[in-house]
Amino acid sequence: MSKTQSPHASTTDKAPRVRFAMVLDLSRCVGCHSCSVACKSENEVPLGKFRSWVKVIEKGRYPDVSRQFLPALCNNCDNPICNRNCPVRATYRRPDGIVQVNQHRCIGCMYCMASCPYDVRYINPLRKIIQKCFFCDHRVDHGLAPACVETCLGRARIFGDINDPDSEIAQTLATNPVTTLKPGLGTEPHVFYIAADYDAMDPTSGVDVNHIHFEHPF
Repeated sequence: MSKTQSPHASTTDKAPRVRFAMVLDLSRCVGCHSCSVACKSENEVPLGKFRSWVKVIEKGRYPDVSRQFLPALCNNCDNPICNRNCPVRATYRRPDGIVQVNQHRCIGCMYCMASCPYDVRYINPLRKIIQKCFFCDHRVDHGLAPACVETCLGRARIFGDINDPDSEIAQTLATNPVTTLKPGLGTEPHVFYIAADYDAMDPTSGVDVNHIHFEHPF
């Protein structure tokens, strides 16, 4: 991602508001999990918890077997259900589309976790508050790409402003068929997948590391 304008900068009629999103090109993903490692290191994610992970499924019968990968993270939706269900309004959506959690206001009630259809939030066992992927907003606010994007060996992750027609992500979306997870829910997710395997997108299939709990949530 090239250096972007501040997401909090003023806009005019000639300059549409910044809307950050991510594209995951699974034709390039090799399942190396470097994105997951980079995320945990960058954001000091506790042991046993994940903000971003890679779901793995195996298909076929020996010897014709293949592995399919589905990276998962918060979709930073345009119409996030979690926002509506937070009783203390700790969850909110920034003007640039990043869904945030006010960590000083959050009471750890887990209502947002229960309402999120993508199961991408967790409670920090040390701080007793909800955390998730924020597109590395602390980096994005300084014109840097999220840690997972910079670390991806296959350049499978593309991040940027979809309202900027000259951005790589806008051009990628304009020239490739994409899909999102659970589009029928009306949440308008802003993590887009290229060449996603529909069996991997099935929440009942494969191994999803987010469902492997190594300790009590508290």
